[in-house]
Amino acid sequence: MAEVLCTLPLPAPFEEMVRPRASLSVLGRIAPSAELAERLRAHPVDVLCPQLRDPITADLLDAGLPTLRCVSLYAVGYNNVDVDAATQRHIAVSNTPGVLTDATADCTLALLLAAARRICEGDAAARAGAFQGWEPDYMLGMELTGALLGVVGFGRIGQAVARRALGFGLRIAYSTDVEVSIDADIQGRVTELPIAELLSTADVISLHVPLTDATHHLIDERALRSMRSSSVLVNTSRGPVVDETALVRALREGWIAAAGLDVYENEPQLAPGLVECRNAVLSPHLGSATVATRAAMARLTAQNSLDAIDGRVPTNCVNPSAWEGGAPPAVS
Repeated sequence: MAEVLCTLPLPAPFEEMVRPRASLSVLGRIAPSAELAERLRAHPVDVLCPQLRDPITADLLDAGLPTLRCVSLYAVGYNNVDVDAATQRHIAVSNTPGVLTDATADCTLALLLAAARRICEGDAAARAGAFQGWEPDYMLGMELTGALLGVVGFGRIGQAVARRALGFGLRIAYSTDVEVSIDADIQGRVTELPIAELLSTADVISLHVPLTDATHHLIDERALRSMRSSSVLVNTSRGPVVDETALVRALREGWIAAAGLDVYENEPQLAPGLVECRNAVLSPHLGSATVATRAAMARLTAQNSLDAIDGRVPTNCVNPSAWEGGAPPAVS
């Protein structure tokens, strides 16, 4: 029987789908890489289902050989996996795209609204007894109607954010380094701009790019200084897209007005000083955290795993060339 290992337990219907076809083990925690490698050597598996916090390096993949045939991620991003090394070792890597688009877009709008209207700052003041009654100039925020939202990265999630923002009366501009197909319902309602112009003119910047060498610290000190002092930065993509140390300075010194963050550069640690920034709305990586979305992710993770076990290229394989020489036979 096939062997599947999860580093953390996954929600239903993962277990119900996998157990009829494989023996399922759960480590129950994010272990150091050396410990996980030793586990793979001692108890070989056909499919490893890691989390974003599990670094899947060439050495770890070697520890899984010769049985390991698939790394089935419970995530859409796969920057924690050495995909080239996996391909060289004929190990498929799969993810869970599409199903978390709406949940992440909702989270983005929540952060945008909270940061622009200073909701969390006001909540803290009210709880601390600092609210002394309505005043004409108390805790003024950004008027969203007519403001310009700049979306950096305009794939599924970026367009879902734009669609929601249009309902709040924002104007939409976007920047992208890849060719994208604009959904019919927002065609003619969005404008493409070079990223430098986007950063310098938008009232709100929302990040929706994958983490690559090119996007690491895409928003650095130079980018932050180019933004308007009244602008808001929102990041629900990947933490290292933003230079978090520079962002703390930007928030403290007023280069920008506020930020809404769901991801962090050295997650779960935050950059020194970020917690003290009252103009930062901090969410603990809740982008996909709805019951329906996490279940849908579990279903895709299970299906990708079963595909690999049955000798099929996983439904959502990011490196199909890993099996170009022929898929391994099904595990009996």
